[in-house]
Amino acid sequence: MRLLFLILSFFLVGLAQAQQAETRSILFFGDSITAGLGVDKSQAFPALIQQKVDSVGMNYDVINGGLSGETSAGGLRRIDWVLQREIDMMILELGGNDGLRGIDLTDTKSNLQQIIDKVEAKYPNAEIILAGMQVPPNLGQEYTNKFQQIYPELAEENDLPLIPSIMDKLGG
Repeated sequence: MRLLFLILSFFLVGLAQAQQAETRSILFFGDSITAGLGVDKSQAFPALIQQKVDSVGMNYDVINGGLSGETSAGGLRRIDWVLQREIDMMILELGGNDGLRGIDLTDTKSNLQQIIDKVEAKYPNAEIILAGMQVPPNLGQEYTNKFQQIYPELAEENDLPLIPSIMDKLGG
């Protein structure tokens, strides 16, 4: 639940400062973690965020753009389709499946950067929050360390807020 409050605090401070007559959109764009694999859709964390938003009377529509098994390359291929709907905020949670598959980390970082660029080009006022991922060390410590550096580097290079590890306390 701490993760949910962290995410809520980002947009409560930023987007909620303006008076809202229209519904604003928050897109969670990710993989099975976002999609809620293994839990009822009402228990996936985007649905829980929607419940919190509704409980405080904010006028936001939370979109679950999670797809189980999604890689950063798959996300890049489908981002244009997803962005047909206007968004005010995006939480980008991709790359974990890249790490599990041993995909070249230069490609992962490039794909994530291209997704960020596409969102910024289409909706320049949209807030983007980057959600970091962790991978098990089965591909070696060097790969694991380089993987962990992708998210802080992208956050710094793009001046984005970073959730260091999306899985931190998500399940417990």
